[in-house]
Amino acid sequence: MIPRYSRPEMVAIWSPETKFRIWFEIEAHACDAQAALGVIPKANAEAVWKAKDTPFDVARIDEIEAVTKHDVIAFLTWLGEGIGEDARYMHQGLTSSDVLDTCLAVQMTRAADLLIADVEAVMAALRMRAMEHKYTPTIGRSHGIHAEPTSFGLKLAGHYCEFARNRERLIAARAEVATCAISGPVGTFASVDPRVEAHVAKSLGLAIEPVSTQVIPRDRHAAFFATLAVVAGAVERLATEVRHLQRSEVREAEEFFHAGQKGSSSMPHKRNPVLSENITGLARLVRGYAMPALENITLWHERDISHSSVERVIGPDATIALDFALMRLAGMMEKLTVYPARMTENLEGLGGVVHSQKVLLALTQAGLSREDSYAAVQQAAMATWLKLGQPDVKSFAENLLARPEVGAVMDAKALNGVMDPQLDFRHVETIFARVFGDA
Repeated sequence: MIPRYSRPEMVAIWSPETKFRIWFEIEAHACDAQAALGVIPKANAEAVWKAKDTPFDVARIDEIEAVTKHDVIAFLTWLGEGIGEDARYMHQGLTSSDVLDTCLAVQMTRAADLLIADVEAVMAALRMRAMEHKYTPTIGRSHGIHAEPTSFGLKLAGHYCEFARNRERLIAARAEVATCAISGPVGTFASVDPRVEAHVAKSLGLAIEPVSTQVIPRDRHAAFFATLAVVAGAVERLATEVRHLQRSEVREAEEFFHAGQKGSSSMPHKRNPVLSENITGLARLVRGYAMPALENITLWHERDISHSSVERVIGPDATIALDFALMRLAGMMEKLTVYPARMTENLEGLGGVVHSQKVLLALTQAGLSREDSYAAVQQAAMATWLKLGQPDVKSFAENLLARPEVGAVMDAKALNGVMDPQLDFRHVETIFARVFGDA
C-alpha cells in the first residue's frame, strides 16, 4: 500500500524486518523443541538464540535469494553465516511452508488486533455522537425520499451496532487464522515430531493446525479476508451516509473543515466530503481483495504456490488500507459537524406529509376503513406535495381537514395530537438501552 494511505504500526507488521524476526523465532523455538526431544544437541539450540539481537540484513538476504531463487533458503543461509557451524541443525525436519504459513498466521493475528482496536475507536466515536443526538429530530429516508421522522442519534446507533457485530467477526476471523503448522513435507510429520509443532504454536500464541497437508488450508485465510470485506462494507455505508448528508441540498451534517483547508482549486466556496469519499474508495479496494483470497482455497493436492503471490499483495494491502480507513472514519465521526436546525427544516419541508402513517392509523381507529383512510391521506398528501414552493400551497393538515370524511371523525386539535413529532421518539430510550445498555 502506498504511504499516503498507510499507518506506521500496521506497515511494520508486514516489513521485511518483522517477517525475518518471526521466521527466526519459528526456527529457534523449533530448535528448542528438537533439543528437548534429543533430536539435536542443546548447545546448538542455544547457539541459534544467541543471534536473536542481530539486526536483519535485508539487503544481504535479498542478494542471496537472487542466486538461490528461494526466500527461506536465502534467510537460512544468511543466518548460518552469522551463527556458524552450530547452525547445521536449523530447519531440522521442517519445510518452507512451515515457516511461511506460521509466520503469516502471526502477522494476520497482529493485524487483526490492530483492526479490532480500530473498530473500537469507531464505536467509541459513534456512541459519543449518538448520545449527543439521541433526541435530535431528523427525517428518515427510504429510497432517498422523505419517509418518517427519526433521530440522528438513532441513525448513529444503527451504525454502532453494525460495527459491534464486525468487532465480533474480526475476533472470530483472528481465531480462524491463528494456527501453526510445523508438520514437514506434505504434512505427515514423517521428519518432525508433532510435539515440535505444539511447542512452536504455544510459544507464538497460536493453535495447531489439525491437518495441514504441506500448507495451512486456505479456507481460513479466505474467511479472514472476507471478514475484512464485510468491515469495509460497514465503513462505506457510514461514509456514504455522511456524503449524502453533506450535499448542498441536504446540508444536515458535514465533515469538519479545518482552518486553512481548501475545497477546490477553482471555487473558494467549496467544502467537499473528501474524507468520506476517500474512505469509500479504500473500502472498495479492501472488498476487492476478498475474491483472490477465495480463489486461493483451491490448491493442487498437498501443496502448490499459486496462493503465495496473491497473499504477498493482499496481506499487507488489505489490512493497511482497512486500518487507515477505520481510523480516518473514527476521526471524521468524532469531529462531524451536525446542523440540527437544518435537520428540522428539512423534516418540516414537505408540509407535514411525513406524518401520513400516523394519520392513516388514527383514521382507521376512528372508524374509517383502511381503504378509505389510505385514499384520503394519500390525496391530501399529494395536494400538498404537488404544490410545494407555490404561494397557494396548503399544509398536509389543512388538506386533511378540508376532506369531509376526515373532518367527520377528527378535528384540528385531534389531528395535531396525532401528528405530534414527539410521538416518533416514544421508544428511543428502549432502543438505546438495547444498543448501549443502561448507560
